[in-house]
Amino acid sequence: MSAPATDKTDLFRTLHRGRPHGDPLVLPGPWDAASARVFAEAGFPALATPSAGVAACLGYEDGATPADEMFAAVARIARAVDVPVSADVEGGYGLAPKELVERLLEAGAVGCNLEDSGPGGVLRDMRRHADYLAEVRAAAADRLFVNARVDTFVHGDGDPERAIERAAAYVAAGADCVYPILAPADVLPLLRSGIAGPLNMLARADGEGPSPAVLGELGATRVTFGPGLQRRSAAALREIAAALR
Repeated sequence: MSAPATDKTDLFRTLHRGRPHGDPLVLPGPWDAASARVFAEAGFPALATPSAGVAACLGYEDGATPADEMFAAVARIARAVDVPVSADVEGGYGLAPKELVERLLEAGAVGCNLEDSGPGGVLRDMRRHADYLAEVRAAAADRLFVNARVDTFVHGDGDPERAIERAAAYVAAGADCVYPILAPADVLPLLRSGIAGPLNMLARADGEGPSPAVLGELGATRVTFGPGLQRRSAAALREIAAALR
């Protein structure tokens, strides 16, 4: 029998706390129920869906998945496993904080990623986004773990100090974790020194770049892979398909 949702959220939050140096929480990104079961059966204690990977599974370009389909996909994934599942819900799909929280909880998610850039990769106003995160936190209370994505390295000027400034605003607004996506590994120690609380870093799924353990040594609390695992799986399937020809 699955654990109650509140128990799963508490477990997910606990997994981020007091981690030994160099031992980050590694969260694979399932794109459907079958991949979620594979990761759970492999022993991972929690999972984090990638919006781009789910979009590819559903036949959409990254960022083009309708909200209803994304929440339905998250629900299928959460139902398929007993471990906690956090959901990447991009920028929130224009939903009011209360509705966003309700839909995440209905889908069985214990947490969410919320990015601070909008259509066309334009960074949102930092203060307005912090206010939005604060409203999400108020609506969710302790029922969701909020991971605030910081997009300065992918859509901004890549200045670590700007990333730290945004991260501080989001933590003050109630974010449980911050995620400076595509931040270079060599700036991770600086980010770690300037950011309070858990820090999420992106690792490559193809073995290139720093391993999760190395990212942990540099200061990462948790490591995710974005759509990398789904894309690696698709590449393997293409090879199988070619061999069948």
